[in-house]
Amino acid sequence: MRISPQTYAARRRRLLEQLPEGSVALVAGSTLVNRNRDAEYPFRQNSDFYYLTGFDEPDALLVLKPGRAEGETVLFCPPRDPDMEIWTGYRAGPEGCVERYGADQAFVLAELDEQVPQLLDGSRRLYYALGSDETLDNRVRGWLNAVRAKARQGAEAPEELVLLDNLLHEMRLFKESEELDVMRAAARISAAAHVEAMLYAHPGVHEYELEAKILSHCMGEGARHQAYSPIVGGGANGCILHYIENNAPIDDGSLVLIDAGCELDCYASDITRTFPVNGRFSPEQRALYELVLKTNEACIALIRPGLPWNEVHDLSVRLLTEGLVELGLLEGEPEKLIEEGAYRTFYMHRIGHWLGMDVHDVGNYKVAGNWRPLEPGMVMTVEPGIYVSPHNESVEPRWRGIGIRIEDDVVVTEQGCEVLTADVPKSAEAIEALMNRN
Repeated sequence: MRISPQTYAARRRRLLEQLPEGSVALVAGSTLVNRNRDAEYPFRQNSDFYYLTGFDEPDALLVLKPGRAEGETVLFCPPRDPDMEIWTGYRAGPEGCVERYGADQAFVLAELDEQVPQLLDGSRRLYYALGSDETLDNRVRGWLNAVRAKARQGAEAPEELVLLDNLLHEMRLFKESEELDVMRAAARISAAAHVEAMLYAHPGVHEYELEAKILSHCMGEGARHQAYSPIVGGGANGCILHYIENNAPIDDGSLVLIDAGCELDCYASDITRTFPVNGRFSPEQRALYELVLKTNEACIALIRPGLPWNEVHDLSVRLLTEGLVELGLLEGEPEKLIEEGAYRTFYMHRIGHWLGMDVHDVGNYKVAGNWRPLEPGMVMTVEPGIYVSPHNESVEPRWRGIGIRIEDDVVVTEQGCEVLTADVPKSAEAIEALMNRN
């Protein structure tokens, strides 16, 4: 499933309509990154660039110039080179950029230093993501200086630099119907992968074996890449928020925390489930799990248009703190414990984040100093957790080393919300039934 060329064209049109007369915007693609010696990491296009073009080749540059007679969309791309294509694969070239990707004009990368100063000439305002790439920043500075050097011939360089992020990231925050379809597909694939991992789990299994089940299923469904490095933490490793070693055997009686989600056409999914490797929760594991699950479900039920972003997090803090007091892991009045931040020993992250082309997607959480109200089309994660460090001597030994997180992907709708990741079991009963069905 992929976004259509018509959608990319419509996005460029929407952005061009927001650019004032006499302005120009530059959006750069990603470059290949060396892994070791002659090998590169798998290429992943810059999200802003891909959002506007759908073009998936390295080192490309998009120039948008409203009102330009020769065409408002200009792409710079690698050239067609039959000899190099034997090694690197086929390239679209300037002709393909026009025919397949909707550019009005396209040039090879070798023409950047000649053409970009001409495109900048006469524009009063330059929209550009300054600070994202130092090498490119220096090159942009050189292009501006090239225009200034011709001032006596009547050339006019932009006088004002504006970050493009505010316009472009606001567009990306609100997902279109095609985007949501892709994200639903990614969520379905990832959900089934988590089920595969649950079914395969058994005492003594290595964390990387469960990771392999996740990767294999996603690849088999056409999602070759993960949206981030999978986290597979058995036992106390589940208390490490960004644990990615994934190399330990998982002992009988331990929980497994898996945080993994595939990427489909550059759109992310993000799912976390926690389950007992032997298919049965211990009393302590179940007590903490039920608390996290209750919080997850209550936070999802709260989501609706108009609700300030922070209220979802505040609810998670209140419910988890009250539950930890009831179970004896915290002592005192919940309200005071919240005020003091005592819960952060067990719950040190926020309830979630925006989700889209980046797993931690773009978009402001506050507007004019206030928490942003949720609106239809926004996609967020809901991921409460409890992590009892194995070194936490303030709690009884029976609680130590238990790490639990339950994460779902949620779309804000006109009526409330839609959970994209509902296909993965998350009640303790459903997990145990799945893992013991044979």
